Order: sequence, then structure tokens, then C-alpha cells
Amino acid sequence: MILVIGAGSIGRRHVANLQALGEDAELIAWREYDRATLEKRNDVKGLVIATATQVRLELVQLCAAKNWPFYVEKPLHWTTEGVAEIYDAAGDLARRSMLGFMARYHPVVQALAEQDLSDVYGFSFEIGHDVRQWRQNWSFPESYAAKADGGGVLLDLCHELDLAKALFPDLAVQSVASVGHADFAGVDFASRIALTDRAGRMGTVAMDYLSPVSLRRSDLAGTRAARSLDMLAAVITTDSGDGPKAQTFAYDRNDMFQAITRDWLALIEDENAALSPLAPRLSDIRGSSDLIAQAWGERVFTGSAEMTF
Repeated sequence: MILVIGAGSIGRRHVANLQALGEDAELIAWREYDRATLEKRNDVKGLVIATATQVRLELVQLCAAKNWPFYVEKPLHWTTEGVAEIYDAAGDLARRSMLGFMARYHPVVQALAEQDLSDVYGFSFEIGHDVRQWRQNWSFPESYAAKADGGGVLLDLCHELDLAKALFPDLAVQSVASVGHADFAGVDFASRIALTDRAGRMGTVAMDYLSPVSLRRSDLAGTRAARSLDMLAAVITTDSGDGPKAQTFAYDRNDMFQAITRDWLALIEDENAALSPLAPRLSDIRGSSDLIAQAWGERVFTGSAEMTF
């Protein structure tokens, strides 16, 4: 049995995907969570943590006590201290657990990771959409995303920060500029993170709740080629000086969820299982979680959005 804690849209998606992959799955809303009851269960082989970020440490501690491998939604925490607490609680269980950076399974990202990117000297990653149109029957002001601690767009849309770190592992934060909102103190509605690494690369990762159209695009500037990515259209366009060449991939968003779930289920059975080259095994990607937490802590608010709810 796989338990899924958190009955929001992501938790329900996890249950559906686990069942589609042949697993027994049980959905438990956070408000119905009772540790004492769960500690008595002997039929559980793994646990999915699909709750708000603020309550995840408690569930990781339960998993460690019961030796249940876990899949935890991103981000792990919004502070470096919180990240450290979760890693300390997980201990060796981190090798059989997964952090939900499922964008690593996007076919564009997988294809890009197979390329030699040593010529890249500059990059930009961008993701944006109107948060009011995000999900049906969903209210931003009533959600986890509207909380000063653990909310905001930098944490909510942190996949792009993780992708930058996955492709260029030595990246470090240089500065973070954010746009807030008068009605939500401490919550960023747009953030732009400047990053550099020891190889001399420099670039930005930008995310926002403000764009009237959904967008998810990236550019990599290299001495051998210019590469442009559109992750919504699943296209890589490469130009080495002889004209642009586009490569289009078959893409369904849920395929990423199922792919990462398959890798996690394999880890539950064998911590040495063969995984996708970019699989976000918790023990392997501390750097991404620390980078995200550092960026959140270094936000400097430079303006205020006028979005109405």
C-alpha cells in the first residue's frame, strides 16, 4: 500500500497515477492525519507527501521512524535550516526517497541533458502564468501559495531553478529581485534570480504569477550553438550558424508524473535500481534544495503588482 497525504489536486493525481501503475494507493487529507494511527500500520511500503510545505518535516519524521521511503513534493523547504532539518530526519532513507522535481522528465530536458553543454556561457529560464487562472475551483488567497512562509512564486515555480542546477551543478545565487503585492506581505509575485558558476557561466531564472499567457521557455547561449527551448510546445531549436533547426517531441504533462513515480517505486524495492540519469533521488539533489532556499532568503522586493482578486 502507498499512502498519499494531502488531498489537493496533486495528491489526487498521485493516487490516480499510482493506481494506473498497478499500485494500491490510499488518499488521506492532512486534516485527517493521525500519526498514532499510522504508526500502527504494517501494510505500508511508501508514502507520498503532497501537503503544504509548512508541515512536511512531521511526515518525514514519521517515514524515518517506520522506514517508509517517501516521495515529497517540491520545494523541500523555504529556508536552508529547514532543508537541513529534513535531511537530518531522513538520514539514510534519502537514498530510497524522491523529491518531486518531475520537470526533469520533460522530453526537452532529457534530450538537452544528453548534449555536450560545455560551450554554454549564458542562459535564461522563464516560466509564468496568471495565478488567478491556474486551476479550476482554486483560490490563490486561500491557498498555501499566499502565505509569507512557504508561499510565493519563487517556491511555487521552482522547477526552473532545479533545471538550471541539474544542467549546471556549480551554480550559485548572486542576487534576487522580486515584485510583491500590497495585500500579501512577504509573498513574491515575480522573481528574477541571477546565477553564476565557477566556469564563468552567468544567467537568470525568472518566474511570475502575472503573465496573461502561460509561458515556459529557455535560451542557452554557447560558442558552438544557440539553443532555444519551449517546454509547452516541447521544441528545441538549435542554430550553429547555418540556420535554425527545430526538434519536436511527443509530450503529455502526466507522462512526467508517471515517469518519476516509476523511478520512485523502483527505489522502494532496491536503492541501487537503474533510474533516469536526472532522477531527483533525495540523497543526490541537496544542492537544488539549498539553492532554492538561499534564493528565497535573498529576495529584495523592488515593486508591487496591481493584480486584483
